[in-house]
Amino acid sequence: MHRLTRSFFARRPLIAAAATLACSGATLAQTIPTLYIGMNGGTMEKAYTQYVFPAFEKAYGAKVVVVPGTSSDILAKAQANKDKPQMHVMFLDDGIMVRAIGMGLCQKQKPSQSLGEIYPAARFKDDMASGVSLGMTGLAYNAKMFKEKGWAAPTSWMDLADPKFKGKVVFQSMSSSSFGLHGFLMFNRIQGGNDKNVEPGFKAWPTTVGPNVLEYIPSSAKLSEMIQTGEAAIFPLTPTIVGALKEKGIPVEYAPPKEGAVVLVTAQCVIANNSEPELSQKLAEFLLSPVAQANVLQYGAQIPTNPKAPVAGESATQVANINKWMKTAITIDWESINANRPAWNSRWNKTIEK
Repeated sequence: MHRLTRSFFARRPLIAAAATLACSGATLAQTIPTLYIGMNGGTMEKAYTQYVFPAFEKAYGAKVVVVPGTSSDILAKAQANKDKPQMHVMFLDDGIMVRAIGMGLCQKQKPSQSLGEIYPAARFKDDMASGVSLGMTGLAYNAKMFKEKGWAAPTSWMDLADPKFKGKVVFQSMSSSSFGLHGFLMFNRIQGGNDKNVEPGFKAWPTTVGPNVLEYIPSSAKLSEMIQTGEAAIFPLTPTIVGALKEKGIPVEYAPPKEGAVVLVTAQCVIANNSEPELSQKLAEFLLSPVAQANVLQYGAQIPTNPKAPVAGESATQVANINKWMKTAITIDWESINANRPAWNSRWNKTIEK
């Protein structure tokens, strides 16, 4: 017993030293600021957490943690915690971002070199948000079917109404999909409407595009199967998704409509009244930098909003095409659309998808 007791006390200084070291380590961990960022999970989350955030963390001695979810999920969380935000930065689709700004959930992004470099279409009013990746909704088509039928690639949104596509048009629901909404709004413009007046589109649809539609789908998830089974000939889609489908061996091609594709931006905003306002601004600035955007392009297939992002290989071709199509791309009036969309959705569901 005596020998055991003496041995125990002999070890006490070591135990005390280890305890002191553990405590100092815990204190150090507590001093590392942590930023929580809301964004889509999957490929996007993986690209950012593996190839973008580590450089920021090293530069600023910080930790970035992703809160995964859809744009609607992230917006709901931000709104629920408006008085005491749990997140510092959030990624939202452009239409939902405009809603978030209107709710007072975002703070103005500070001027920076990177912010000044991004495309004008990626800068939101008063710099309350900024685009981190760029896309556009145009037309896509079943390349195998078109080749077998001897059809030329589509060139206009009105090709959706071509009688030869009867029963072969697949259209995403306007009430649940940005792609469907974009396609309908472009059709509406051709009919003489605008983003505040959709009467011409609703009036013309049942006798033009409507008879050609095989199915209205809630999202694009079902498209790959419908292309492979030969059900789908033509449909609204983005060049990025077309590229991803082609990599899987699905016979699909993108076709830029002559009337213009619709700009689709994934945007970020610094959340108002968050606990790390300065560091959050630094993160938002960093995410617009050429190096950050080049990494997300390479590892996440996200098209840069900063044209100075270095690109190479197949990515260079894709970005060059996007830059070319951006010259005729349409930016829609999200404030008017968000104000009227509930009524439009109800009308769409009752009269188009009835």
